Amino acid sequence: MVGQGQAPLWDISAPVHPGSPVYPGDAPYEQQWCTTLSASCPVNLSVVRLSPHIGTHADAPLHYANTGAAVGALALEPFIGPCRVIHVMGCGPCVQWQHLAHAVADVPPRVLLRTYQQAPSQWDEHLTAVAPETLERLADAGVVLVGTDSASIDPANSTTLPSHQVLQRRGLRVLENLLLDAVPEGDYELIALPLRWMQAEAAPVRAILRRLPGKKP
Repeated sequence: MVGQGQAPLWDISAPVHPGSPVYPGDAPYEQQWCTTLSASCPVNLSVVRLSPHIGTHADAPLHYANTGAAVGALALEPFIGPCRVIHVMGCGPCVQWQHLAHAVADVPPRVLLRTYQQAPSQWDEHLTAVAPETLERLADAGVVLVGTDSASIDPANSTTLPSHQVLQRRGLRVLENLLLDAVPEGDYELIALPLRWMQAEAAPVRAILRRLPGKKP
């Protein structure tokens, strides 16, 4: 948590650096310096190369449908507003509806799922996915965005991506690789805006939570 005033902030963005976990075969984070401060150069300037799925990011429909929208074309409203952090640590390979049952009464339009006690420092081939049926029921309850501290809402070895297909069909937005290690279960305001990359299937976000006025997590 950062900030000690009336509205503390939880930075739930995973740090991005050359050692950040990456899906096998994806481009890792790389940075090269083009210029450095010197008597003849007034600035440091670099070039960065990376997969847009490294770190905390928003997937766009283009990621799982050739006719889907790119991330820069997405409306921003789903990425800002009341949300609920729900702890599902130890639930096994897939988040089922019963794992959320204790926390879905009057659920706000955004749900963030904490699956890890502590976020992994390398790619986790046993990551916790979210069952397609769970996403269906969240959409039925009025949820417009689902986030997870896992690297994917589908199993790491999935080739059909059934949960991503639910996102496409139900018009849900998704955040992956959130950092929820220090966040208590409860209600917050989410601010997690994706970069306006007009041809990309995903984009990094700087995601934060802010305590809702008059409410404690």
